[in-house]
Amino acid sequence: MKLAPLFAAALAFLVLAGIPVLAAPPRPALPSMLALAVADPNRPADQRAQDAERKPIETLQFADLRRGEKVIDLMPGTGYYTRLFSKVVGTNGSVYAVLPAEMDKVATKDLPALRSFAGTPAYANVTVQVPPVANLDLPKGVDLVWTSQNYHDLHDPFMGSPDIARINKAIYDALKPGGTYIVLDHTAAAGTGIAKTNDLHRIDPAAVKAEVTAAGFEYVGESDVLSNPADDHTLPVFDKTIKGKTDKFILKFRKPLI
Repeated sequence: MKLAPLFAAALAFLVLAGIPVLAAPPRPALPSMLALAVADPNRPADQRAQDAERKPIETLQFADLRRGEKVIDLMPGTGYYTRLFSKVVGTNGSVYAVLPAEMDKVATKDLPALRSFAGTPAYANVTVQVPPVANLDLPKGVDLVWTSQNYHDLHDPFMGSPDIARINKAIYDALKPGGTYIVLDHTAAAGTGIAKTNDLHRIDPAAVKAEVTAAGFEYVGESDVLSNPADDHTLPVFDKTIKGKTDKFILKFRKPLI
């Protein structure tokens, strides 16, 4: 017996008879994996305090990371996004926090912070690697390579001014076909190229597009979720009047399927 037609007929009878029909209460929407990652109680308070300005749900939606995937967090700082990636990809996924040895020498708090949680029960899928930037031997077959607010540093003297073409090729080789490369960074004035990476810690998005696509990547698109029109791009990103509020771009690239 098909119950659906009978239910529809009964419902029509009740309506015609003037008998009130109570609608079933809507089921509450389940929180997304991104929201659950942001709500992770293991995240330290200083990272939670950055959420309003860093908009992690919106930025990670743009990356389109999924359960079970493998992600490289390149130049991860103290692990703001590393922890989020860990919860999004879940126990069947993997997160590689890759901190170049050259950056470890100047940002001395990063490596201890990463090692304090990587591999612990709460973040068992996180591993830390500290390769020299000139020989960036990355894990292979990953779904996403992400770098946030540090791509510009690859052009700076403290990193040894490495061969950017070689670095982007290493990232290309690490990704599986169809994999995604996300570059999030502080915006420099249009036309400045890489001229402001060392003094202002900013980079022209057009320069990033040119460098990354030269390695074989396809440019997919850009998110303006972290843009700030009030930033005139003239101040260093650490200036107290603009720190945390800089105009930022997020570029998405893809390794071709073939």
